[in-house]
Amino acid sequence: MIRYEKYSNQYTDRIDCPGTEKHYRLTRADQWCIMIEKFLPLVSPIQQMPVYEDDVWVITYPKCGTTWTQEMVWLLNNGLDYARAGKQTLEERFPFLELSGALSLMDCDSVGRVQDLPRPRHIKCHLPVMLLPDAIRTVRPKIIYVSRNPKDAATSFYHHYRNIVGYDGPREHFFDAFLNDSLIYAPFSEHVRAYWEWSKQPAGANCLFLTYEQMKRDLRAVIGRVSSFLGKRYTEREVDELEKHLSVESMRNNKSCNMDDLLEWARNTTHSEERKQLSKTNFQFIRSGTVGSYRHDMDDDYIQRFEEYERAATEGTDFDFFF
Repeated sequence: MIRYEKYSNQYTDRIDCPGTEKHYRLTRADQWCIMIEKFLPLVSPIQQMPVYEDDVWVITYPKCGTTWTQEMVWLLNNGLDYARAGKQTLEERFPFLELSGALSLMDCDSVGRVQDLPRPRHIKCHLPVMLLPDAIRTVRPKIIYVSRNPKDAATSFYHHYRNIVGYDGPREHFFDAFLNDSLIYAPFSEHVRAYWEWSKQPAGANCLFLTYEQMKRDLRAVIGRVSSFLGKRYTEREVDELEKHLSVESMRNNKSCNMDDLLEWARNTTHSEERKQLSKTNFQFIRSGTVGSYRHDMDDDYIQRFEEYERAATEGTDFDFFF
């Protein structure tokens, strides 16, 4: 049973904004996470939703390469059908399960939309293990989880908060909230570790664990791993074409993937007038697409604090954020 209580501290108070208001701490046995009030009505529907063996789930903590991975996975699982991918947005092909509970002002039925998808379904979510559908543990669909080093994840999430969620505060307050497990979907460390441990168990053969850094270092090798995981085979020439399609520049220019409609929604819903003008010229949903971009946003003190966070998060495990 999942219990919840309102959660407020100096960190949540500093980062409250139009898109993520009223934080709650959800608890299940010895696990916990932070969500917002709008998510609470989705807890039971998600727990009880049907899961099918031919489902394919892409799960990440926010801003860890989700969109990039979704496009790769959908194409690999659909015969590299670029024509269809170009006609339908990624949100139509690979919808975000808890979207209606992840942004305070988002008005939609994202869970119903996922349930009504034709099979095989492709499902995106950012949920920690404790909030997944109960049936996922027995039906065992294919799950692809992508992690990212915390410094880059936090930096990218900060820019997302500013340009999608409507946060206007200093980056230091946002980083403090991340380090103190006070953001939506927190704690980051437990989010990653739970999926890592799942993927290492004999019963976790249906969970493929990837990292953003692996994808940046050798995308071709990752394409091969994902293809094998999905039971697909492609020629060298086909993989060449997919690599080009998945380049950062190609993804930014791909109207089915670049989330321009979400940016427009944010400008009209969560943004102050000043933020509206800035976001029109300065922000793309697919942002830097690099490893180490945190160096542009963090001073040495925050880098050290994040490295201490990483050490504490991986202590006593065989997991490392840097692959």
